Amino acid sequence: MSKIAILTGGGDCPGLNPVIRAVVRKGINEGYQIIGIKNGWKGLMENDIMPLNLDTVSGILPKGGTILGTSRTNPYKKEGGIEKIRDNYAKLGLDALIAVGGEDTLGVAAKLIKDGITNIVGVPKTIDNDLSCTDYTFGFDTAINIAMECIDRLHTTAESHHRIIVVEVMGRHAGWIAVEAGIAGGADIILIPELPIDIEQVCSLIRKRHARGKTFSIVVVAEGAQFKEGTMVTKEQKLDEFGHVRLGGIGEILAQEIEKRTGFETRVSVLGHIQRGGSPTAFDRILGTRFGVKAVELVKNKKFGRMVALSGTKIIDIPIEKAIEVLKTVDMELYDIAKEFFG
Repeated sequence: MSKIAILTGGGDCPGLNPVIRAVVRKGINEGYQIIGIKNGWKGLMENDIMPLNLDTVSGILPKGGTILGTSRTNPYKKEGGIEKIRDNYAKLGLDALIAVGGEDTLGVAAKLIKDGITNIVGVPKTIDNDLSCTDYTFGFDTAINIAMECIDRLHTTAESHHRIIVVEVMGRHAGWIAVEAGIAGGADIILIPELPIDIEQVCSLIRKRHARGKTFSIVVVAEGAQFKEGTMVTKEQKLDEFGHVRLGGIGEILAQEIEKRTGFETRVSVLGHIQRGGSPTAFDRILGTRFGVKAVELVKNKKFGRMVALSGTKIIDIPIEKAIEVLKTVDMELYDIAKEFFG
């Protein structure tokens, strides 16, 4: 019996379990044996696996996270990592591997394909929605709905106490969560990595609101946003295995500057990992399911080196390397709509 393995890498994300469930169901229906690789690329290096069958995936559709576990392991940064992957791939007798992840996980997949492990199919996953060639990645819809609900709740306390509240959301290089959650949540100012922060303009908008009787404001800022004269705000400079620093803290600095310059009491709320936890929305459950089914179809048709993607309402496939060439940043037409409600 032909074998398909599936792994989930990088940050966890609502919708991963629906993908796993769909791969198992579709794979079994097509006559494949399905193997789960635990903890991303780390599991493939260590031959850490689990069998996947209909019982294994029963009931996981509404569950957040991933039953396979995940890690930010880069086998190209580990001594002998690629040789271990090559050996275990052969030992397991795999006919195909479905790699579910964002730019880092799929970046490894693209390198492995060039290095001769060609039977790989990609599934795009990131709450940041910043992968090219797909209109949406699963996890994003859940994240913006969680962020929106938090912004809704912060409105009431901000208004009651006549405060400015800065809401820091995720988004390293792209401000999709900030923009869409901000628009949906009625944010008064939205700050994103794509555009440097002009602190005087921010304070001017807040003063404008106060001048017309609005004694509170909600400012949404993406964690990767930068001041005009500065760099990314980080919690630590240590790099992970994919060269990323740990972000966080822009909200606190922004809040301090706003209070100092305007005199208005300002607080900060950092949403953090809340945004990618919990049960996936209906949209993400369906999108993950469609991606999983399509991934098995690509394996069946031997269309390797491809990534599933959403184009309009259709699930298509594109070359993995094309999807990771450049990050998909915020559409400025959408941001212009958001700006109509600033101040």
